[in-house]
Amino acid sequence: MGEAFFYHMTRSPLEATLPVLLAKALDAGWRVLLRGTDPARLDWLDQKLWLGPDDGFLPHGRSGGLHDADQPVLLTEASAAANGAKCLVAVDGAEVRPEEVVEMARVMILFDGNDPGALDRARSQWRALTAGGAKAKYWSQESGRWAMKAES
Repeated sequence: MGEAFFYHMTRSPLEATLPVLLAKALDAGWRVLLRGTDPARLDWLDQKLWLGPDDGFLPHGRSGGLHDADQPVLLTEASAAANGAKCLVAVDGAEVRPEEVVEMARVMILFDGNDPGALDRARSQWRALTAGGAKAKYWSQESGRWAMKAES
């Protein structure tokens, strides 16, 4: 049974936080499904991941290609994990169901703490997932380092 980790980004933007978390997931041996809500935003993230540091290459691909099943990190708007993912990363308010938390080794929900709408959406997701029986942890970087602030 997995857990949902909520990452409240206040000091680092998504494009800086995401590569660190994806690398940790890959180091754990998990394939990752990166779920977003906007195709253009996922295309932008795809480009950001390709332009990362030379020593931090993150193998990934955009869904809809011939090799989706082979991608260590698959960026998509879809619910299904076409790459056999054991880790789900949700950005920009993408939907996560309680049963997905149970099925995955880890679910990560990243949200911009400087965006009131994103904050409201994350709070709603926390309530829905924990009411559905999922374990959840809330991580904040308000002190400059990531620290767990709540657990359910």
